[in-house]
This record gives sequence, C-alpha cells and structure tokens, in this order.
Amino acid sequence: MARPMHTFDTHETFDGDKLHEECGVFGIIGAADAAAATALGLHALQHRGQEAVGIVSFDGAEFFNRRGIGHVADNFSTGESIAELPGTMAAGHVRYSTTGGSGLRNVQPLYAELASGGFAVAHNGNISNAGALRSELVEKGAIFQSTSDTEVIIHLVATSRYPTMLDKITDALRLVEGAYALVIMTPRGMAACRDPLGIRPLVMGQLGDATIFASETVALDVVGAEFVREVEPGELVEVDFDGTVRSHRPFGNPSPRPCIFEHVYFSRPDSYFGGHSVYESRKQIGVELARENHCDADYVIPVPDSGTPAAIGYSQQSGIPFELGIIRSHYVGRTFIQPSDGARHASVKRKHNANRSLVEGKRIVLIDDSIVRGTTSLKIVQMMRDAGAKEVHFRVASPPTGHGCYYGVDTPERSKLLAGRMDVDAMCEYIQADSLAFVSIDGLYRAVGLKGRNTACPQYCDACFTGDYPTPLTDLAARQAQSAQLSLPVGKE
Repeated sequence: MARPMHTFDTHETFDGDKLHEECGVFGIIGAADAAAATALGLHALQHRGQEAVGIVSFDGAEFFNRRGIGHVADNFSTGESIAELPGTMAAGHVRYSTTGGSGLRNVQPLYAELASGGFAVAHNGNISNAGALRSELVEKGAIFQSTSDTEVIIHLVATSRYPTMLDKITDALRLVEGAYALVIMTPRGMAACRDPLGIRPLVMGQLGDATIFASETVALDVVGAEFVREVEPGELVEVDFDGTVRSHRPFGNPSPRPCIFEHVYFSRPDSYFGGHSVYESRKQIGVELARENHCDADYVIPVPDSGTPAAIGYSQQSGIPFELGIIRSHYVGRTFIQPSDGARHASVKRKHNANRSLVEGKRIVLIDDSIVRGTTSLKIVQMMRDAGAKEVHFRVASPPTGHGCYYGVDTPERSKLLAGRMDVDAMCEYIQADSLAFVSIDGLYRAVGLKGRNTACPQYCDACFTGDYPTPLTDLAARQAQSAQLSLPVGKE
C-alpha cells in the first residue's frame, strides 16, 4: 500500500465579462519525467483555468502533491518545484472556481487515502446532484475536507461495496448526475472517464511508451505527443504501469451531447474537438453569421483575441475588408480581471485600445464570440465611437446566452445575463450599437458540419442558448423548491 502523501502548498484569485471553463485536466503514465510533462501540458491548458493549479505524482510507493493559487508558471517554473514530484505517473489540474468556491483546499487534484491505497482525482465538469449526494454522505458519517463537488466522487468510491477499483469507480459514477471528465490515479495505475453524454472533453495521446489524457489536443501537441483518439462519451479507460490499455463502457450508449461552446470559445483555436479544427469551426461560424446578418460597412473588426477567427470568416463571406481596429495589450495580466464592476470597466482600455487612424469616420462591424453581462461590449462600442467611428454594428458568433450552465462553466445567474433579461433590440440599445445580431442556433450547428439542430435529439449540449438541459438538475430543483416555499404568503388563522 502507498504511504501517505507529502503536500507542498504555495500562494491568490479573479474574473471578467466572459464565460469561463471551470478547468482543464492532464494525466500521464509511463514517463520518466511525468511531473515535468504534466506542468507543460497544463501550461497549454492555462486558458481553461487561471485561478489555481495542482499536480499529484506517484513514484511506485508514495504520492506527492504540489498546488498553489495562480498560473502554472507561478508554481511550476523551477527545477525544485518539479523535483518535489517524482515518479512515472502524474496528473494535474488548472481551475476556475464554480462549485465550491476559491481557496487552496479546493485546488485539484484532490487526494485521499482509501482502504485500497492512495486515490487522486482531477475533474473537469460539475456534478449537478452533488449537494443531494453530499447531504446523504454526511448523514452516514462522511467528513469532507473541501467544498468541491469533486470530493463527493471520492467518498462514493470509498464507500462502494464492490471489490475492484474499476467497479467502485463505476458504482460511484452511476450515482452522479451532470458532467465530468476525470483523470484518476491509484497505486495500480491511471484511469480516465468521460460522462455518458460526453459534455466535457477528454482526449488520449501517446508519447513513446507513455499514455496521456488531456482536456484538449493542444496539450498533446505541446508535450510532443501523438493524438490517438477522443475518450468516448461514457467510456472508462484503464492504463496500468506496463502500458496495457483497457476500455470499458459501463454506462450504455446514450446519444452524445458534447458542449458546443467548446467550438465557440472554450477550446484553444489550435485544438481539435469532435474531429473538427476549432479554428476552422470558428471561421465557419463567421461565414454563417455573415450569411444571416450582413450589413453595409467599411471594415470587419474582431474583438481580440476570441473574435478573430469568426471575423476572418465574416470578412471572407461578406467581402468587407478585415482590419485590426482594436489593439490588445498582452501584458495586462491579472490586473485586468477584477471582481468589481467599476474596476472591470476601468480595465477595458488597459486591455483594448482603438486603432483611431483606421476607424475614424468609418462604418465598422465588430465581431465577438459572445455577450455575457454586456459590460465589456458596451465599453468597446463606446471606445469605437470615441475613436470617431461613424457607425458601429455588433455581430456575435454565438446565439444569445440567456441560460445558466450547470456543467462546469462559470456562468452568472440568469438575471445578470444580458440575454436572460432582454431581447435583441433591448440588448442593442444597452450596448449602444447601431445594430446587433447573433448567429442562429441552426447556423451554429451548420458551422460545425451539421445540417442544423435536431430539436428531437440535439447533437450538442446547447443549454446556455436554448435552456434545453440534457441531464436532471437535482440541486437546482431543490433550491428552486426551497425558494418557492420561502416566498409563499403566510396564511391567516
């Protein structure tokens, strides 16, 4: 049995007017420099979580853990930090806080000593019945060390009565609702699993004799690994220390519903998702946007950097020249990501500045990937007007984001989503644009190679646009029922 884990803690947090993926995961088994490869892979996934980072390694006898608040480079840039993580197997995690909040105790991978030995798990996603499961576990005597929903999985595995670790993990995940892409470490090897609908992404790669799991293909590219395939929705893959790979399908074969926002914003443009180049998908969204919502203008201008591929597609389809009318500073860092609206508004010009010589006196089409709260869109439109733009038309490379996500995305409550409380005309007035239009939901599906959205059985999870959630939302329903009960008028006797 593995001996207790050694822990090394390091140093603090943030947010902005964008939807944020909760996290990214990376795992490798069979590599002499497992921790170094994990740190490099996490660096490629930094866009998926910039609040905190952690790595757990295993040297055949002990588990080692190092974690900290901040970026990968803040915590794993020295030889000393990597030397604290020996072994041929390692898993890592970068995160934003959604469920559980910020704080070092919630930084993953989470680790526990089970009866069968050490157990570490890195989780991308969100368990939508974690509150109900947690209450049941606490009533049975479970003691939680974090407020993360991921710890529920550990307790379910620990209390499962099945004999093998594979069966324990399967038994635990059968009780779980929502989204998960997991990388798990035990003294016997590594396991990776994706939820039955495949909402959150997970890919598999090979580097020499080492097997790798990661949230995106770009992490494989950066460490020099070869892409093997995606972990399929509902698949559980085991890899032992001699390199044997076993695939299991314990959850049947429901119709997959991967998150379509990976194509819109979450994934890096140099990744592949669902067999498609993310960059090409984003360009094609711009093409569809131009077909559906053309306007007369002098220039197409992206809101950098996320609006750039869609703006290229819009320009190519519309024939309107593409230009860089907004210049982005790449040296703002965390000073831009501030918790208060006032600080956020003041930060916009530090991150983006208008190219006055280009936009003055011109009709421009601004292309962005989404509108969330609308605060940044308002400031950028005003920036264009202050620089002398004659007309400012806003085009969005996704449908209106009017619903919250409960599958691992940091979404404001619906009352703070601009599309959750306004129609398009009101949104246009709010951001003070001359016109505003979004790509249609069918246009988005066409951009990723489909004929359109199958309303009877949607091919993706698009709940943030449609409100069509593919799984039960047990905790949300309980909160809504409690809120409704508390708001009932008190009757008179």
